[in-house]
Amino acid sequence: MILGVIRSIDLLNKSIGHAFAWCIVILVLGVSWEVFVRYALNDPTSWAFDFSFILYGALFLMSGAYTLSRGGHVRADIFYRRLKPRTQAKLEFVLYILFYFPGVLALVIAGWGYGHEAMAIREVSVNSPVGVPIWPLKMLIPAAGVLLTLQGIAEMLRCVLCLQTGAWPARLHDVEELEEQLVHIQTIGQAAGDKA
Repeated sequence: MILGVIRSIDLLNKSIGHAFAWCIVILVLGVSWEVFVRYALNDPTSWAFDFSFILYGALFLMSGAYTLSRGGHVRADIFYRRLKPRTQAKLEFVLYILFYFPGVLALVIAGWGYGHEAMAIREVSVNSPVGVPIWPLKMLIPAAGVLLTLQGIAEMLRCVLCLQTGAWPARLHDVEELEEQLVHIQTIGQAAGDKA
């Protein structure tokens, strides 16, 4: 049952992370268009700056829980990685309670007030004369906080499973770093060379 809850939360954040990953493609196309019209046609747009910061902000906010579900956040684990899995789980469990959840809950509470106020006044950007709406971006702040809260619960459940079994449960993997792929290929090549 615990593994099912973890998997459900991971899949939710995977779906949302993958959906918002399309912001990268849209961002590249929009910025490329702006560069073209600015330098080739000498006719810059009035919306390019707002367009780029809104899409990048949305991507940043909505990919945090996805990244956490994959264990992809940067961590200073010079000492942590030398600990036994059960000790790691105890340490992580305590750190989630002391630091993670207070910060994320503050993000949800403050973000809701901030986003709700922006939505109520239909806030637009002051950086462009066309009045690009920015209230939808501000409403993503509490949404990101809720997703991070759910993922934090999944991470604490991972700690519970590790404390019970002595090993970390497997994470979903859908994207691999190129460096990891190259190491894997080299390992396979070396193993094939050893057999020959």
